[in-house]
Amino acid sequence: MTRNVLSFTIGILLASVAAGGASAQFIEKKTINLATAKKLAAAAETEAAKNSWNMVITVVDDGGNLVYTERMDGAQIASIQISQGKAHTALAFRRPTKDLQDAVTKGNTSILKLDPVTPVQGGLPIVVDGKIIGAIGVSGAQSAQDEQCAQAGLNALSEK
Repeated sequence: MTRNVLSFTIGILLASVAAGGASAQFIEKKTINLATAKKLAAAAETEAAKNSWNMVITVVDDGGNLVYTERMDGAQIASIQISQGKAHTALAFRRPTKDLQDAVTKGNTSILKLDPVTPVQGGLPIVVDGKIIGAIGVSGAQSAQDEQCAQAGLNALSEK
């Protein structure tokens, strides 16, 4: 009986050591925090204001979780949902939403069957060190203008 208890104890110890080694293997990643999201939104807002466009700007993290949404004075209410949809779509497809808009324009309407998807220009993935860490979506003007503001937001990441 003592031998069985000893074998059991050794087995538990070995399992604990193995589990301890496995738990030490974490993936380190950059993420979007509130300060960064506000920095992106401020740059996008500056671009919009410079052109007299009333926009809604949304930033999501790499899990699609809302980090920040800003509605400029005078922006239409519908742009809240649209900007969030653009951000989620850019993240989910890991590409600018213009790529999906272009695909639909060329006849690939199967994209429209996916739910939720917003295949309209104005959503961009946020890429840092080659990794997508979130996305920004902008809505309120023409789609190309929305993307212009989203790009201004992304450009703020490289500014010190």
